[in-house]
Amino acid sequence: MPATDTPAVLVLNGPNLNMLGRREPAVYGRQTLADIEEMATREAASLGLTVDFRQSNSEAELIDWIHRAPGEYAAIVINAGAFSHTSVALRDALLIAGLPVIEVHISNIFKREAFRHHSYISAAARGLICGLGGKGYCLALDAVADILAGDKTELTGDGQT
Repeated sequence: MPATDTPAVLVLNGPNLNMLGRREPAVYGRQTLADIEEMATREAASLGLTVDFRQSNSEAELIDWIHRAPGEYAAIVINAGAFSHTSVALRDALLIAGLPVIEVHISNIFKREAFRHHSYISAAARGLICGLGGKGYCLALDAVADILAGDKTELTGDGQT
């Protein structure tokens, strides 16, 4: 992503999200990942941000992208898909990066199978947005814009505002 004065946000998508639109439409809706990328790109522009929107079915590739993020991106929005529930390595990479992170899930993970109720990614995230479909990405970008602007109303992580 080219260097500009506009803060860039790395938007990462994990396994099987490339199949949106075809994958379990009753759970994930009919939007494709390309539809969500287009919506997120428009939202980012309206907030004075740019996005670098990526998807991989490879945990290693996601980790490599996160490792390279500091200095290039101002924040990370991540829908790690099933890796959310299994990957300590992704959690650790996000913590190492030291950037603001917003976790997104298209479906409400708490209304699904019990194994989806825990996310390792949440330990590295400032916030979690789930169950709002592709709109969750726009809400995550709105949160990033607030964080980058120094919004003092956000939770600091220690239970204090």
